[in-house]
Amino acid sequence: MPGGLVALLDDVAALAKLAAASLDDVAGAAGRAGTKAAGVVIDDAAVTPRYVVGLTPDRELPIIWKITLGSLRNKLLFILPVALALSAFAPWAVTPLLMLGGSYLCFEAAEKIVEALAGHHAEAEVAGIDTPAELERRQVAGAVRTDFILSAEIMAIALAELPDASFGMRAAALAAVAVAITIGVYGVVALIVKMDDIGLHLSKRPSAIAQRTGRLLVQAMPVLLQALSHIGVAAMVWVGGGILLHGFEAFGLNAIPHFVHHLAEAAGHAVPFAGGFVEWLVGAIGAGICGLIVGAAIVGAIHLVPRKKH
Repeated sequence: MPGGLVALLDDVAALAKLAAASLDDVAGAAGRAGTKAAGVVIDDAAVTPRYVVGLTPDRELPIIWKITLGSLRNKLLFILPVALALSAFAPWAVTPLLMLGGSYLCFEAAEKIVEALAGHHAEAEVAGIDTPAELERRQVAGAVRTDFILSAEIMAIALAELPDASFGMRAAALAAVAVAITIGVYGVVALIVKMDDIGLHLSKRPSAIAQRTGRLLVQAMPVLLQALSHIGVAAMVWVGGGILLHGFEAFGLNAIPHFVHHLAEAAGHAVPFAGGFVEWLVGAIGAGICGLIVGAAIVGAIHLVPRKKH
């Protein structure tokens, strides 16, 4: 009996070590995949705060929570099974779908630029809604719809980083990426949208340092939200354009991607003390210009052509 118990404990210990090694592998794969999706994550975090425009402060966190649940549902119930099925049965479809999503990001960014130049603002979109419940429903639906596109891009980028992993490893890594990124993004979003309330609370504290910090947070909020709006648009064209350039390379259309790559390398060599950063910056600008051109073409095709016919 003692010998059997020792053997059983040895088997349990071996299984525990195997499970720990598997978790390490999943964590490593999820980390690599999540890093590649960082651009879309920035976009997601920058875009979401605009969906609480027009809402009372006491409803901001409940709305963010609803969007968080919608994002998790998008990733785990819809996108994850489709991504795994594609990786198993139609891996050739991943790149075209990535390019389709990248084109949509470019279109959204170009449309926002057109709207800004035309003087269209988010406040005008919600001005005609009568009830708070209808406003919340519309804002959550719009946020979850946009999140679906961004989540699909995140999961597809993550999947592309796991070409040699087993089916179980891919599933576990993608699920880990989905949960970690969703919690991280919407945790940051919740902090951003409540920053003015935190500042107001600090401004009422007896400490002079707390009061100054609180006033600074309240004054910084409009600037931060405006900056996030611009960062979101820039991230859209950067990420979307980068996805398109990689897709062009995958299909053998190398002229534009190679031009951007060589231009970035030349700029990096020209500034040796900050070569890596300059090379990345020029590459990002090149991808952004490519994305902006594609997005503008789509906006023109959707909006201008029908008006001309009409």
